[in-house]
Amino acid sequence: MTTYTTCRPHVRPEAPNLYGASVSGSTVGLSVVADGPGVYRPRHPERTSFYQILDDHFESYVRVHEERFEPRSGPLRPVVRETVEAFLNCAQLKNGFARLRCEACGGEHLLAFSCQRRGICSSCVAKRSALFAEKLTEEILAPVPHHHVVFTIPKALRGLFERERSLLGRLAGWAYEAVKTCFQEVLAHHDAVPGFVASIQTFGAYGCNFHPHLHALVTAGLLATGGEFIPLPSVDTPVLTEAFRRLVLDGLHEAERLSDRFRESLLSWTHSGFSIWLGPAIPADDGHQLERMARYLTRPPIAMGSVRLTPEGQVLISTPQDPRTGESIKIFDPLEWIHAITSQIPDPRQHTTLYFGAYANRSRSRHRRCNSETSSAPALTDHPDDTESSFTKTRRKNWARLLRQILEVDPMICPRCGVELKVVSVITNPETIDRILAHIQSGRGHDPFEARAPPSSLAQTG
Repeated sequence: MTTYTTCRPHVRPEAPNLYGASVSGSTVGLSVVADGPGVYRPRHPERTSFYQILDDHFESYVRVHEERFEPRSGPLRPVVRETVEAFLNCAQLKNGFARLRCEACGGEHLLAFSCQRRGICSSCVAKRSALFAEKLTEEILAPVPHHHVVFTIPKALRGLFERERSLLGRLAGWAYEAVKTCFQEVLAHHDAVPGFVASIQTFGAYGCNFHPHLHALVTAGLLATGGEFIPLPSVDTPVLTEAFRRLVLDGLHEAERLSDRFRESLLSWTHSGFSIWLGPAIPADDGHQLERMARYLTRPPIAMGSVRLTPEGQVLISTPQDPRTGESIKIFDPLEWIHAITSQIPDPRQHTTLYFGAYANRSRSRHRRCNSETSSAPALTDHPDDTESSFTKTRRKNWARLLRQILEVDPMICPRCGVELKVVSVITNPETIDRILAHIQSGRGHDPFEARAPPSSLAQTG
């Protein structure tokens, strides 16, 4: 029996809810492995410590949540159980699959269904991230320089945003207002606005600490409704940080989430805990860097491969080296780790990427109409922020193209003869699923991706 190991990142397929998976002997699952140029391998999430910890300990976590975790984090959200259960079924052939067949050699390949959930499934999140990056660079961003900007808040406020996640969207709005106000004051153009795309992230450096902050792509200047771009010579980061701090504290106070006393206390801190990091401008013609940055903005909280189990049953996570202590690992109790990782799951229908200013839906429409009259570039189609555009729907269906772009492998090409694989059926009936998997596990089926000796070698050994 051939055993495959994951040695490269992986991205999941799409409608009808499919993820690439092949079968070898009794081994089933899904991954992407590049053993050579263009070679696709299925992945096996159930083999990872990440999967096994959730599978073994999640029900225990649910039982103790009210007593152990609710006092500091609030009630267990229904979306947590739904997402974890979906993840444990993700890429499992026993839940259904599509059959691909090579018309040249007759080899078959199975594509398992995906969970398509946000938060903890790094494969599904990676696919969403790739789609978002394409949408952003091809549909949203104007052909002007952009800055990568990171907005952070003090630790004293993190628990509030964990308990009331609806405030995360407002945090993005306050960040945009700070940028707009500062840019307009410096350039003395109050009839123009910046383009601002915000990604809400709730994880820190090692993926398991609840650390709400914002990553944003911001135009390096203002965009007028007539299509004119007004560049900003420089940004005064301390002034921008103070404007952001004031807007957040005033907004929380007006929403009756901060008392007068606590607000005044936070305003009196010498080191406020608020910070803004501003990256260098990304040139308008550097599409590769903009797309890479867009993927970074929406990356998964943690890589599955960074999670391991110690002999004592503790969870060990590899982390970037702490510049102060030099530590590069974190150790958790399994239930503490589950609580930390599931806190990264967003609420249902909560937008984690938001568009403001010139990139808000109505503003994009106005700018595109103006630009289409003065630019040779094709005008982009408009669509509501909370629905999928025709662009996104088209891209969603082209999962194989995403894998070719990101991993340099093509899952729709037969590894034996190089002919394109065809979908011949989608299997969802439990009896049919069991019959096909039993046939493969009996040894009568074969893996089309398993290496075979050439005919001459077989003849010599026979």
